Amino acid sequence: MSHIVVAELVANVQKVTAKAGDTVGPEDTLVILESMKMEIPVLAEVAGTITELKVSEGEVVRDGDPIAVIEEK
Repeated sequence: MSHIVVAELVANVQKVTAKAGDTVGPEDTLVILESMKMEIPVLAEVAGTITELKVSEGEVVRDGDPIAVIEEK
């Protein structure tokens, strides 16, 4: 079953810390967003393997935009 991690606010993608194929746990950071000079880590939320990372550094995401697809274990 696939789980889609989405952005919860409008922000810049400051750093991508994961890549497709990585095995992650619920507390693992996928990307770090920057909004109003604050760094906001985006967590995997579930355990599994990242099948697709939908953002890259420097992009702007909006509320509800997909960040990553994780195949749950």
